Amino acid sequence: MPKAAAPATSEVLRSSTLTDHLNFLLARANAIALAAGNAALAQHGLKVRSYSVLVLASGDARPSQRELAEFLQLDPSQVVSLVDGLESRGLVERTPDPSDRRANVVVATDAGRALAAVAGESAQAAEQRVHARLTSDERETLATLLRSLAFPED
Repeated sequence: MPKAAAPATSEVLRSSTLTDHLNFLLARANAIALAAGNAALAQHGLKVRSYSVLVLASGDARPSQRELAEFLQLDPSQVVSLVDGLESRGLVERTPDPSDRRANVVVATDAGRALAAVAGESAQAAEQRVHARLTSDERETLATLLRSLAFPED
């Protein structure tokens, strides 16, 4: 009698108790989403982190680098590097903060706002591909749950 084939390693790993851990599932889902986002944004010379800074600099908030670091949960040195890269491409500027002359805020240039809009379409398309298995109600529920984890003070 022939021996039954052993299950593939990926099937064995998928049945691991690790898949019962929410932190693992969030980390794996995040890795998949980041890879898709980075691939989609590459055509614009961006990655998810630089795109995030560009989008925030394109809005009305006029964030400082410190505020960007806190909001994005990045080390301040990473934000400095991201802003430097965007600034060297003429996409953002550091301008004096009118409410604190010791600080600078990061503001998108016209070219930066235009790129943020075009890149946003690519990012949105990648997000839709990653979440294609979910219904619109499930996506909204997931967004609500993730917001409550990401912003527990709200």
